[in-house]
Amino acid sequence: MTENKRLLGQYKEQPCYLVDLPEPLDVGIGEYVGLRSLLGRVEDLFFDMAGRAFQISLFYKTHQFCGQCGQKMNPIDWEIAMKCYHCQHRAYPRVSPCIIVAIRHKKKILLALHSRHHKDNYPVYTTLAGFTEAGESLEACVEREVFEEVGLKVKNIQYVSSQPWPFPHSLMMGFIADYASGEIVVDPHELVEANWYDIDNLPIVPKHGTIARKLIEKTIKRCR
Repeated sequence: MTENKRLLGQYKEQPCYLVDLPEPLDVGIGEYVGLRSLLGRVEDLFFDMAGRAFQISLFYKTHQFCGQCGQKMNPIDWEIAMKCYHCQHRAYPRVSPCIIVAIRHKKKILLALHSRHHKDNYPVYTTLAGFTEAGESLEACVEREVFEEVGLKVKNIQYVSSQPWPFPHSLMMGFIADYASGEIVVDPHELVEANWYDIDNLPIVPKHGTIARKLIEKTIKRCR
């Protein structure tokens, strides 16, 4: 293993490596594109591997020095980790658990325009999401995030599936839930707006390949 080449795993029974380059290198087989642009354009396994490479590359770049004693960290050969040989502190790639939830009310679904998705010419409306806090269950996080962002209570919380989300190091845990009570009161720090949308008259929603789109489509089926 060279200093800038690390085995990530297997992709279609072939070894897949992360190679950090100081600048783009023309190898004559394609072009360089941003990771987000791959969403919905490549198969999920390929996107997951690209996302893994992105997160691990970021990990090595941001863990050059020990968070415990400040000394230089060094990569470990037999696993993806950095170690400080001065104080023996070891660090692994950061993974931040995050919930994402689609909420149903009769034949409508709650969709919100997040501040980060607000684009004048192409606003994308999506489900609610947020990071879990220390000592908090995923279900409790769903309830808290929904109430904090839109002032609603939910019930019948059900886990659906998860998705690694490398922007930059989240693990999205997807849920569906039903409206229980309350009126929409938007948190202006997080959202531009939020409303109930009829399943036959939806605004622009996230691309295929995202867990948000999967939850929306599952909720639509439940409404029908």
